Parts: sequence; C-alpha cells; structure tokens
Amino acid sequence: MRASNLAIGTVTLAVIAAAFTALLAVQKLRSAQSKSPIRIVFDGGSAAGLRRGGPVNFDGIQAGEIVSIKLENPRKVVVEAMLDNSAPIRKDTVAGIEFQGLTGLAAVSLVGGAPAAPPVPLDADGIPVLTADLHDLESIPETLHNVDKVIVANADVIKDGLLSFESTTASLRSKSDAIDSIMDKADNAFAGFDTVIGKIEGVVPGFADGKTEELYDKLRSLREMADTFRLKSAKLMEEGRQTLRDISDAAVKMDVKLDPQAQSANARLAGPPRRPPPQSQAQPKRP
Repeated sequence: MRASNLAIGTVTLAVIAAAFTALLAVQKLRSAQSKSPIRIVFDGGSAAGLRRGGPVNFDGIQAGEIVSIKLENPRKVVVEAMLDNSAPIRKDTVAGIEFQGLTGLAAVSLVGGAPAAPPVPLDADGIPVLTADLHDLESIPETLHNVDKVIVANADVIKDGLLSFESTTASLRSKSDAIDSIMDKADNAFAGFDTVIGKIEGVVPGFADGKTEELYDKLRSLREMADTFRLKSAKLMEEGRQTLRDISDAAVKMDVKLDPQAQSANARLAGPPRRPPPQSQAQPKRP
C-alpha cells in the first residue's frame, strides 16, 4: 500500500515538473521567436559597465538583453544581444552606452533611425551589426579635465572677476531707487505713447494694428478731400474778387450819373483837349 502511494506521488510530482518544464520551454521558445540577434561593435573606447544579461534600450525603452561580451582587440569590444523584432532599427540608428538611475547600471543604447533609411547591414554570418564610436565619450572626461586645469590656472583672475561683479552688484543695489525712478518714467512715457497711438487709431483706423492697406486708403481719401477743398476755395475766391470788381465799377458809373457837377469838375481839372501840332508843308526845291 505504501509502495503504491509512493509511486502515485512520484508520478504526480514528475507530471507537475514535466508540465512546468514544458511551460518554461514554450515561453522560452516564444521569447526566442519574438527576438533576433544583433551585434553592436564598440570601437575606439571603453565599454565599462556592460555585463551579460544587461538591458538593451531603444529610445529609452528596454527592447532586449545582452547575451555575450567579447574583446577582439584592446580598442574594440563586440556585444552580442537579443533584440525584440518590433524595435525599428535602421542603418542610421546610433548605438552607445547609457547609465540608468542612481545605481548607474550600464546599458546598450539604441537611438533614432529614419523610417525611410535602409535596414541594418549584415555581418559575414548574417547577423545585423551596428558600430558605436566611443571617441566622443572618451573626449568628454578629457575636456572636463582640461576645463579643471584652466580654472585652477586662472583662479586669481576668476576670483578678481567675481569680486568685481560683486562690487558692481552692490553699486547697482545702492542705486536701486534711481533705477526704479527711471523705469517709472519709462513706463509713463510708454503710457503716453499708447495714449497717442489710441488717438491716432481713433482718427485713422488700422494704424495700431499695422493694417497698411486701410491706412493708405484713409490717407489717400484725406489727400483727395484736401485737394478738392483747395480747388473749391480758389474758385470761390476768384468769383469773390470778380464780384467785388463788378460792384466797384457799377458804383463808379452810378456816381457819375447821379453827380454831373462832379463830372464837369473832373473835365475842367483835366483841361482842354490837346490839339496835335501842325505839320509843316515841305517847299519844293528850285532847280
């Protein structure tokens, strides 16, 4: 009885273990089918921090994991990874190294790639390969060291500059009231300018809004109105002068008709009419 129970238990455990193993195998197979191998070559720099099982990120999202890391020569590191088939990598995709979170965990970084760009080139064994240039990453620490050296070498000059800036700031702080007064005057000037613009806008619509066509039409109509008024005023003045001359002539004629004595007095003052001098007759010459 005990032997049969032991056999039943053993068979049950074996079935459970087989089912669990089969489930893991199916999941692993599905995972393998959804991913493809990719090779990232780090040339000209250090790939410190990368490890087997580390993440491979595409645009900041984990899309695969590192399978192996090999060193081909002192300046070339080859990383084999499994990448999700849905990751849209292209020939112009940029490969590099990024550090995640506070722990500084290193990961392979894949960024960008134009949709119209050609696919990733294949290596001799048919695996897609991307090359990452680490010269720029190496130049960053070197640049920081150079900046540090420059700061240390020019510490006195930088200190004097900071002291001068501090004194200038203190001087400006002491003149804050005068600066506030100038700013208030400027605000008042701009307020007056806004008032003038508002008045001009009331006379010439569209001036403040920069509507040049409306402004041009308004100015042209004002010019035409001024020209018309000038022509009419000149015509009226000419007619007024002619009317005054006619009235003056009529008054003179009426005065002469109504006052004959004045007419005779004027004639006496003028004197008798002058006779033309007699013309001498030419005498014939004797032969």
